[in-house]
Amino acid sequence: MTVVGLGPMGAALADALLAHGHPTTVWNRSPHRAEPLVTRGARRADTITEAVAASPLVVVCLKDYEAMYAVLDPAADALSGRLVVNHSSGTPEEARAAASWADGHSVGYLDGAIMVPVPAVGRPDAVLLYSGPEPLFTAHRAALESLGGATYLGADPSLAVLYNTALLGMMYASLNGFLHAAALVGTAGVSVESFAGIALDWFLPSVIGTILRSEVPQIDARTYPGDAGSMEMNLTALDHIVRTSAEQGVDVDFPAALRTLAERAIAEGYAANNYSVMIEVFRKQRAAVS
Repeated sequence: MTVVGLGPMGAALADALLAHGHPTTVWNRSPHRAEPLVTRGARRADTITEAVAASPLVVVCLKDYEAMYAVLDPAADALSGRLVVNHSSGTPEEARAAASWADGHSVGYLDGAIMVPVPAVGRPDAVLLYSGPEPLFTAHRAALESLGGATYLGADPSLAVLYNTALLGMMYASLNGFLHAAALVGTAGVSVESFAGIALDWFLPSVIGTILRSEVPQIDARTYPGDAGSMEMNLTALDHIVRTSAEQGVDVDFPAALRTLAERAIAEGYAANNYSVMIEVFRKQRAAVS
């Protein structure tokens, strides 16, 4: 195997391959980054062409797609007939363009997304997502599973980066929700540790998780019965959060943004539906305000 890009995540990928007994060649624009891996048995390539020629599977972990092109373009001829598995960050359009670039050079291509922090790489419970031609994933699955739990999403090469972006958006929204809530109860002298016992150990999995899981079939069916709680009722709750935040001296921008979204849903005719109808609001791209 070859690993191109030895930042913290790339080095962790190479380390996982070595730990699972895979002969591993490594390359980085700054050669000194390879030293710790060489001491653990990796072979350092002097050039990118030498690196990609060393293995049928080339694992790429660079900053973005532009960095990938900058590194791999000079070695495109040597890549012919090999598989590139790209874990660089970007957008779905960039992933599709990268797949087209690879096809134009007779290179196999899978797009990948690493959904865990560096220390978790290589563990079976780590989540790594892949998209692209299924035969390529199947043929190299054993090697990819050395990096962690390899999940195949489908033939569309953009799916991995799309999932990655969607899950990161969910992560940041969840982090902001918890941190704002902790700041709010903190005005009464409640420690974050005390709040976490209720918020993370009970409320998040038992209430939010249960509600979302129960409503998933309705969301897929695009039916949002509001018998147990309408959008108008939720708007009242959101308004209480905004006013309480103001009273307690906590920033109101985050809950105010949520209130604005609820107001938009009501304005679009969803007043009697439950909160999950917000997905219909999110599905509509608003015209840019100049």
